[in-house]
Formats: sequence, structure tokens, C-alpha cells
Amino acid sequence: MWSSAAVSRLHSADDEGRKLEHLDDDEREKQREVWFEAAARAQDAVSMYAFKSDLNRFDVEKQLRQVTRNPPKQEE
Repeated sequence: MWSSAAVSRLHSADDEGRKLEHLDDDEREKQREVWFEAAARAQDAVSMYAFKSDLNRFDVEKQLRQVTRNPPKQEE
């Protein structure tokens, strides 16, 4: 259902955001810019998917976050 671009962009934004935790002020500001850009790309992918699928963008983002952050466990 989800495009690989949307999933990878959301993962990228999450990864960049986690890098902020252990940085000093100068490094944190630079990393915040990187995180912001990654988040903007993720939002663009969500918006594009929602528009093309005629869906509510908020609902699409919510579902995508659930899928990427809590993937279903595969049975062995």
C-alpha cells in the first residue's frame, strides 16, 4: 500500500531526529536543519500519496507512522 519512498523518507526523518539527543548547541542546530529537511521530504511524500489517492493527508500520515514505527510481526 505504501510507496517505498514514503516509508524510507519517514525512516530517514526519524533517524535524523534521534541524532539530536546527544549533541551540543552548535551541532544540535546544524542537525536540526538536517532533520527539518528530512521531515519536509517525508511530508511531501505523504502529501503526494494522499493527493493521488484522494485521501486525507492526516490519516495517511497517521497510518504510515503506525506501519513504519510498529511494523507487524511476521510469523516464523
